[in-house]
Amino acid sequence: MSYKCVVLVKQVPDTKRITGQAMNADGTVNRAALPAIFNPEDLNALELALQIKDRFGGHVTVMTMGLPAASEVLRQALYRGADEAILITDRRCAASDTLATSYILNCAVRKLDYDIVLCGRQAIDGDTAQVGPQAAEKLGIAQITYVEELLDLKGDMITAKRNIGNGWQEVRAKLPILLTVIDEANEPRVASAKRMMKYKKARTPAELADKSGTKILEEKGLLIKQWDLDFLDADLRWCGRDGSPTKVHRIQSVVLTAKETKDVVPTQEALNAMVHELIVDHTIG
Repeated sequence: MSYKCVVLVKQVPDTKRITGQAMNADGTVNRAALPAIFNPEDLNALELALQIKDRFGGHVTVMTMGLPAASEVLRQALYRGADEAILITDRRCAASDTLATSYILNCAVRKLDYDIVLCGRQAIDGDTAQVGPQAAEKLGIAQITYVEELLDLKGDMITAKRNIGNGWQEVRAKLPILLTVIDEANEPRVASAKRMMKYKKARTPAELADKSGTKILEEKGLLIKQWDLDFLDADLRWCGRDGSPTKVHRIQSVVLTAKETKDVVPTQEALNAMVHELIVDHTIG
């Protein structure tokens, strides 16, 4: 039996390169101030979907919501083995919190035939771990969160091992289902050089300056699907800022300054002395 997998992915700011311009005054992320990357745990979710396809056969669709620039993570997914990619982009999606985002993704997933929906446990720009579970609730399907291993998949039954912090649980459930995947689940595969050559020119309509190129790309199988809220039949009351009850109360920029510096020579004795000093001062330990 083959399985249809839908992977929800996100293009996120690289939080390892945070600057003072990372946040806007209204509490939203200033995405232009940071490099954009493929959300790390979404890569683990994609890898698990590709493993399911490799073992059992099937089809992997990757979907993201964002600006046209988010098409880059869709191309990266195609390079790794995804069969289809979909961009959800609409100005009316702007400022969506997790509740609005999960509603929009739920509307999009409902447009597809699927057995398993996968996403990373959480995105590094929010760390809420809410979108996956909220989407499952809106889809009306079961969910297994914090998945670290797929144990069995037979017929319409799936068995997975989920991490619970100080141990693990073995969970068995019926399809369709949503899985949130953690980084310990696997090592994401690298992009295939052959697929990179095939899909390097894949584009969404929003990326094309000349819209006449849409038909040419479609004929070559290089047109990435692009959906808006009208196509999704979404209720605008649940989208964007209007559909987002989350409000930012206050933003604080924390700046750490050193009152003094101390040079440490790169010897074992000097390092031991530094560690001892830090322990005595209760900086560590």
